[in-house]
Amino acid sequence: MHLVWPAAQYLPGYIDALQRGWSPDNLRPEAAQEELARIADDPDAFLALEIDRAGAGPPVVLPDGSKVARLPGYRRWLWDGEFCGAIGFRWQPGTTDLPPHCLGHIGYSVVPWKRRRGYATKALELLLIEARQENLAYVELTTDVSNVGSQHVITTNGGVCVERFFKPAAYGGAESFRYRIYFIPPAR
Repeated sequence: MHLVWPAAQYLPGYIDALQRGWSPDNLRPEAAQEELARIADDPDAFLALEIDRAGAGPPVVLPDGSKVARLPGYRRWLWDGEFCGAIGFRWQPGTTDLPPHCLGHIGYSVVPWKRRRGYATKALELLLIEARQENLAYVELTTDVSNVGSQHVITTNGGVCVERFFKPAAYGGAESFRYRIYFIPPAR
């Protein structure tokens, strides 16, 4: 498995995954239908928005339906000869801080028929190499307390749990963990 930049040659696999019920947004399953509509409307524009390092795209729809300004970021697609999932990275230039509506720098989702193969662990490992180039002290990732698989993915890649918290109501309010993967060791 390796990461690919979203491109026309991989788009049929992405579309197939969406049509089979996978969603790149684990909090908004309806995002799959929204993405299919955007692809049908203008596939080139859809692909361009997958790599938005300036954060110039349209607002992001939160799980409660509210909209917020898009952060700079991009998605990479997991590929093993066919589409396997997506991993996204977002940040605010010049700071490690994120706005309150953004629960983490990195999010990922593997299609159900490719899970339990180590793909999420490898995707995070590969994305961290790229994320280090943004001069951040660390990246944050969150996962529900019940998602032991995701916790393993994060800790295998050096994640340290820094907080147990409840997500805001807009994100379902689940009890969650916040992890940090440090690029620069924290001051003591």
